Amino acid sequence: MAMNIGNETFKQKASTEMKDDFMRGAVSSAQDRLRNRKLSIQAEIGDEEAWRNHAEEIRRHTLENIDYYLNMLSENVEKQGGHVFFAKTPEEANEYVRNVVKKKDAKYIAKAKSMVTEEIGLNDALEEMGCEVVETDLGEYILQLDDHNPPSHIVVPALHKDKEGIQKVFKEKLGYDGSSDPEELGLYARKKLREEFLKAEVGITGCNFAVAESGSYTLVTNEGNARMVTTLPKTQVAVMGMERIVPSHEELDILVSMLTRSAVGQKLTSYVTTLTGTKREGEIDGPEEFHLVIVDNGRSKILGTQFQSILHCIRCAACINVCPVYRQTGGHSYGSIYPGPVGAVLSPLLGGYERYKELPYASTLCAACTEACPVKIPLHEHLLEHRRVIVEEKNMAPVGEKLSMKAFGVGSSTPVLYKYGTQSMNTMLSPFSNDEDYIEEGPSLLKLWTNSRDFPLPDSKKESFRTWMKEREGR
Repeated sequence: MAMNIGNETFKQKASTEMKDDFMRGAVSSAQDRLRNRKLSIQAEIGDEEAWRNHAEEIRRHTLENIDYYLNMLSENVEKQGGHVFFAKTPEEANEYVRNVVKKKDAKYIAKAKSMVTEEIGLNDALEEMGCEVVETDLGEYILQLDDHNPPSHIVVPALHKDKEGIQKVFKEKLGYDGSSDPEELGLYARKKLREEFLKAEVGITGCNFAVAESGSYTLVTNEGNARMVTTLPKTQVAVMGMERIVPSHEELDILVSMLTRSAVGQKLTSYVTTLTGTKREGEIDGPEEFHLVIVDNGRSKILGTQFQSILHCIRCAACINVCPVYRQTGGHSYGSIYPGPVGAVLSPLLGGYERYKELPYASTLCAACTEACPVKIPLHEHLLEHRRVIVEEKNMAPVGEKLSMKAFGVGSSTPVLYKYGTQSMNTMLSPFSNDEDYIEEGPSLLKLWTNSRDFPLPDSKKESFRTWMKEREGR
């Protein structure tokens, strides 16, 4: 599965998803729960704004000097016995991992949760060569069993599934005959996954943060699966987006603290695992061979642009958890493995405006996402900038919108046309109004506004502001 999911437009998919009452209820409940936890735990750290400023400063400094820190990281990984590969494209990243697997003649691969491997379609690339790839994060495992159903949330991938649905998937795919009790389902999944851990020949993880000064990489999880993936297989591969780097462990402490509080409302998640290189002499656990794959996939093109701060993102999903659009449409509507405000900004940059030009408009511009972001990414400003680029630079605005805006520009800048236009508006829109003088389904672009809310019919009988001013000029 690559970054793009499905072929429907945002509007097409959203119209379908909004009819799914369970999904909308699950999303609303999860948003409220996660947001309230975040607010509660943040109150304990004192001056939240000072923490956000510090986190933003760390991310900005790192991105402004990313070539230096990536070089340092690469040198230190190799000093610790690892191998580093810089992949410009998803194809290069996938081919490198495939070659590692081929050299080991491996068939069984265990994976920990990773958004960047979803982005580049690594699972599909490995399965095409005959490998069995098992997602060991419980949410990802459920979705993989469910015919590779895509994630709908960055942190909680199976948010859109209920326990009865999971029970059905386990019954059909695993022969499960138990109840829909979450504890029983979890125990059954753990038993099955233990078998996969033991036979895995290669372990693949993502990377929450890589530490330049030590050549280490850190995984932040609430399940023990990532530790199993990095402990049992003799060959280990970590895949990271090139921006997921910090200078030292001091900055790592700050960003992990912000990540756990913002993502799940915890001081720390159950596991914060930092790994460095291959197994040393005398050590019992750890890989004999380690590979770090650093993925570009369009990120370097974002550096130095007005969108650079989107690379500050630490994938906490705090913006998703406050977004009113995501609350109504769910994650799959975005057509990308990155949903919500962060997806609406990032997907057009990585996947192109041709595929994702709708997403910057999937926003109320309420700025709740910007307020929630622990590293202070101005998400709503990026969405506005995307809209400007789409219209002014890419010339991709719909023809109807162009003509309507041009006509409005002429009419609003010509006093005579503006006067007669406002006076005739009531007559022109009357056919679309109901008995209470509300427009229920307006024409053209107005339809997009009125198909979900009533719009009052302009009253031409009322005195206009211009008329009121003229009558009082002599007073």
